[in-house]
Amino acid sequence: MATYVVVGLQYGDEGKGKITDVLSAKSDYVVRFQGGDNAGHTVYAGEEKFVLHLLPSGVLQCPGKCFIANGVVVNPKSFLKEIAQIEEKGMRTDHVFISRRAHVIMPYHLLLDQYREEEEGGTQIGTTKKGIGPCYEDKIARIGIRMVDLLNPEVLAEKIRKNLKIKNSLFEKYFDKPALDFDEIYNEFIEIGKKLQDRIVDTEVELNHAIHDGKNILFEGAQALMLDIDFGTYPYVTSSSPSTGGVCAGAGVPPTSLQNLIGVAKAYTTRVGNGPFPTELLDELGEQMRATGHEYGATTGRPRRTGWLDLVSLKHATMINGINNLVITKLDVLSGIPTLKVATQYRTEDNKVIDYFTSSTTKLYDYEPIYQELPGWEEDISHARSYDELPQNAKNYIEFIEKYLGINVYLVSVGPERTQNIIRKELF
Repeated sequence: MATYVVVGLQYGDEGKGKITDVLSAKSDYVVRFQGGDNAGHTVYAGEEKFVLHLLPSGVLQCPGKCFIANGVVVNPKSFLKEIAQIEEKGMRTDHVFISRRAHVIMPYHLLLDQYREEEEGGTQIGTTKKGIGPCYEDKIARIGIRMVDLLNPEVLAEKIRKNLKIKNSLFEKYFDKPALDFDEIYNEFIEIGKKLQDRIVDTEVELNHAIHDGKNILFEGAQALMLDIDFGTYPYVTSSSPSTGGVCAGAGVPPTSLQNLIGVAKAYTTRVGNGPFPTELLDELGEQMRATGHEYGATTGRPRRTGWLDLVSLKHATMINGINNLVITKLDVLSGIPTLKVATQYRTEDNKVIDYFTSSTTKLYDYEPIYQELPGWEEDISHARSYDELPQNAKNYIEFIEKYLGINVYLVSVGPERTQNIIRKELF
């Protein structure tokens, strides 16, 4: 048995897609276990750039099967669009399947997300407006529509009617918006069910058989720990658990089956959307990082907020996830910065010094990061393929991270291409 879990350790956009793509070449299964098409995983294959939102990032190289597991909320229209885009570029998609238990993002979920964000006086969380949160709400409220329901006309009709009774009342009476039409939605999703019927399977059954048979299985998370519904900067978080623990509920596998827990972090920090960001840079250097690192959201196109590496939050993320293999991406973006800062502690509003991450998002806004400074390097490191090729100060930076976290960095990414990696040990 060989299982691998790839999760983000910051606020998303760490480069998980690239790492999953690289590891998928030796995987029998690649499995997305949470989130939805609010993810934006960019994968480069030669001159081709693929931006994947819902499909597993291993779809391009995995020689086996790619699963969208039960913990994912699926917009089937987005799924079909991505499948078409991949096929147009000559790639196979016959190995992609969706769990029968995965919940379906319906048109009213998208509208609820939009109306709430637009509501005057409402909490502006900064969602992608993809309907993710409202779909998870219905799942927890036990009124959700699952992929298996798309194959049962009577069940689908009953569930849509019940949901529209509630949602249309909310649209008309609270948001002052028009109601949705039952026939239009029902007919559209019955047809979608017909298109997807051969792809809707019991993924958890096959996965557990594969674990028993010793197959290589790669679990891929979306978003990251600092956006976790429980352990992130609530309420500025996603609606699921993008943690290693989320794999068990999100894919239907036992915790005893998880072995190689791979955490991905940038060499600095970025964040899309609202919420506290202690090490954020609002100056020319922050803009330089954004430009050099091409820091714009793959899903929304929004400019990412940029800042220094925050080891306090990274320590929190590695602890919750139990990470035993660390990946540092975009180290090349830091080239040319004379002095690098790394946050190792916070000073609280009452002048206490702490080295742990707070559960109080409101207090976090007032925390002042305490930095340690490290000398930078001038060299272009994008062509480095071994650790020894890195400048000494770049090595010092990596080793400072390792010492603080107590975890070895097994891979350093120095560019967006799947070959621009320094691999310090083989996991497969």
